[in-house]
Amino acid sequence: MAYNHKLELSKPERFAPGHRLCAGCGAGITCRAMMRALDPQDKAVVTNATGCLEVSSFLYPYTAWEDSYIHVAFENASAVCGGAEAAYNVLKRRGKVKDNVKFLTIGGDGGTYDIGFQSLSGAMERGHDMTYFCYDNEAYMNTGIQRSGSTPRFASATTTPSGTVSTGKKQNKKDLTEILAAHNIPYVAQTTFISNFKDFHEKAHRAIYTPGPAFVNVLAPCPRGWQYPAHELPKLCRLAVDTCVWPLYEIIEGRYYLSYVPKKKLPVEDFMKLQGRFRHCFKPGNEWTIEEAQKYVDEKWEKLLAKCE
Repeated sequence: MAYNHKLELSKPERFAPGHRLCAGCGAGITCRAMMRALDPQDKAVVTNATGCLEVSSFLYPYTAWEDSYIHVAFENASAVCGGAEAAYNVLKRRGKVKDNVKFLTIGGDGGTYDIGFQSLSGAMERGHDMTYFCYDNEAYMNTGIQRSGSTPRFASATTTPSGTVSTGKKQNKKDLTEILAAHNIPYVAQTTFISNFKDFHEKAHRAIYTPGPAFVNVLAPCPRGWQYPAHELPKLCRLAVDTCVWPLYEIIEGRYYLSYVPKKKLPVEDFMKLQGRFRHCFKPGNEWTIEEAQKYVDEKWEKLLAKCE
């Protein structure tokens, strides 16, 4: 489906304004774009893992969701969505359901990379016709900004604080996009929204309308956890892409396709210096942390280039 900006903006909102997400938060924009990728005639069932998004978009009896919405625990969002999809198929075969319904799961990195990974992996392996969207803000933001498997190396979090004997998290970020690709599912993608809305829409639409399981990993910055002013959200997303910290690519039936190559690949420090969680990396004596971060990004980028068409 070719992207038509005017057409997409004319669609009714299916994730309504008035939610309680922070200003400058990426999760709400992720939801708006995800729901806008649906064809207007189709209905959706959205399963939401516990997290910032859930507590901010659904507080009974108020909801920001215009479609059917199920709030579940961190660990079982994918299993619940898979069960709903299986029940729908039975009811449709029996003629009790006529509507076309798409099944979407959304969760943060804590409920996706870590706590909910077992149910996500199981649902993908079983082949449910569903799409999982991860809004990746790189920490357990809802419960106090603790480090997660998605938190990048050297980031300061409440459980990996920087200080006189620590330079933040010791481990590199888990590459969940590649882990999902190893499940041999029909469609996997990595994107972000502000940097390239067209890229997000096309990947979201392709994922939702590809038969079988699909996974979309969306970089969704958090102003409190990353420590940036709310208005810097678009700039952060662009820098994540132009530094190759967060490459835009997709994997269709096992084949890799690069969506964007920066005209000028920027240094990683351009991305890091806008965030308070990396402030300590720029102190005298910690220059090695920036060098290590750059080396890691360069290695990952070269490996990705080798895989892509």
